[in-house]
Amino acid sequence: MKGNRLGELLVRNQLVTEEQLKKALELQKSEGCRLGAALIKLDFIKEDELAAFLSRQYGVPSINLSEFEIDTAVIRLLPAEVAQKYQIIPINRAGSTLIVAMSDPSNIFAIDDIKFMTGYNVEVVVAPEAAIKKAIDKYYDQSATFADVMEDLDDIDLEVVDEADNVDVRDLEKASEDAPVVKLVNLILTDAIKRNASDIHIEPYETTFRVRYRIDGVLYEVMKPPMKLKNAITSRIKIMAEMDIAERRLPQDGRIKIKLGAGKDMDYRVNCLPTLFGEKIVLRLLDKSNLQLDMTKLGYEPRALAWFQEAIHKPFGMVLVTGPTGSGKTVSLYSALGELNKVTENISTAEDPVEFNFAGINQVQMHEEIGLNFAAALRAFLRQDPDIIMIGEIRDFETAEIGVKAALTGHLVLSTLHTNDAPSTINRLLNMGIEPFLVASAVNLITAQRLGRRVCSACKQPEEIPKQALIDAGVSADEVDEYVCYRGVGCPTCNNTGYKGRVGIYQIMPMFEEIRELILAGANTAEIKRESMRLGVKTMRQSALTKLKEGVTSMEEVLRCTVADN
Repeated sequence: MKGNRLGELLVRNQLVTEEQLKKALELQKSEGCRLGAALIKLDFIKEDELAAFLSRQYGVPSINLSEFEIDTAVIRLLPAEVAQKYQIIPINRAGSTLIVAMSDPSNIFAIDDIKFMTGYNVEVVVAPEAAIKKAIDKYYDQSATFADVMEDLDDIDLEVVDEADNVDVRDLEKASEDAPVVKLVNLILTDAIKRNASDIHIEPYETTFRVRYRIDGVLYEVMKPPMKLKNAITSRIKIMAEMDIAERRLPQDGRIKIKLGAGKDMDYRVNCLPTLFGEKIVLRLLDKSNLQLDMTKLGYEPRALAWFQEAIHKPFGMVLVTGPTGSGKTVSLYSALGELNKVTENISTAEDPVEFNFAGINQVQMHEEIGLNFAAALRAFLRQDPDIIMIGEIRDFETAEIGVKAALTGHLVLSTLHTNDAPSTINRLLNMGIEPFLVASAVNLITAQRLGRRVCSACKQPEEIPKQALIDAGVSADEVDEYVCYRGVGCPTCNNTGYKGRVGIYQIMPMFEEIRELILAGANTAEIKRESMRLGVKTMRQSALTKLKEGVTSMEEVLRCTVADN
């Protein structure tokens, strides 16, 4: 069925509106996904509602795949690539009939292909697309596990190059193309996706070699490949990322893009760093399909969100997002740009690197080696008739100065800095050499943020926290009885960690008139912080305690992500 045909049926049956269909078609076009998946992602319809509707519409039964165990012999009738391509899974065989589950029962091309390929008559049942993806992962992935691959590696005598700098590149290439090495690297890349990892760390030490994934902000060791494969694995990843495998003394950057089927791609941003015992490689997973750009779902509290949206909708001025690496600054900026991205606006961004690309936004990749840095890009933007400018990071006086002047001459400027909280950002700009009157005039709002882990909803249980511990953490004595704290005990859903997903913890400080006056009077960070709290700005710790009170995160995360207020 063509996407718009499904859309017409859903609108006619009043399951979605014309406006919702239009938004879903735009998402489908930009991400290359199915219309049903776009509607579900935008939360316009529930998966089970869509499956039930298709079941009624086409007169075919629906099925709950999680309650169904599929025979391996049936799975073998359909190749994995075909199942991935059409998002179909065979579930049973009855004589000359093969029963398959699919999310779109009107896809006659898929049905004809399977008939031709298997020689069976095909009978269709309906299941939600996410359930089919889960079943494909479950039943088609049994050929490759870390244990299997490691067993294969033990059986081969693969001796890889030594640490000498004059090693022959051809030896490195040959070692990196051995089947077990290719299989292991592919498994590391795909397993990280299944575990919802944000980063992969491949680290050589004197006597060990290990692979770790960062899941929900915390690193977990997943395997220790044999030391003899160290250079082969490193070289394989460098070849995939189009790096120079002969250069092992300098850091390098690269990118890997893999296709996962069903129109879905995954990008990996790759960096290799020479260490004492070899090159450490870190891959950051950039999954556009999981990029949450709806500002209302990022964890902002209502008043803080209203402040943030008011600041980004001003015609000029500066909005700064601060926090350490991996605290979600890019997502916050992209969310703001997503809301501002209209045909009437000229938006330009200077990024290092460009993590995701968006239609309608002019994104520029920095190249320091040829002189294209943030300051140079910013100067060029100002000659391009801009309305909105996003600078990936303010690192030096030159960038800060041009950004501030742009904000004062009728442009909206969004950027990031590395500071601990919102009030200290002002002193950071002053220390860079920006005059106090320019900071006070140019900045509209500063937001500082961290990412805390969410307690797993499948295994969360109340946790008894002593009242004094809550008071020590920052809860006022008269509110302490209102707190019911939770923690996850661990279950298969959260890989027995007790946490699933992350939530933003924010300190959002608008540039109130009182704060501007303090800046002009030369106030220090502590004085600005006290005044902002008096004006209703929540500190990071207070924001985290609100998430604790709501049962979103745990006491452990509050203490891990934030510091107590003085």
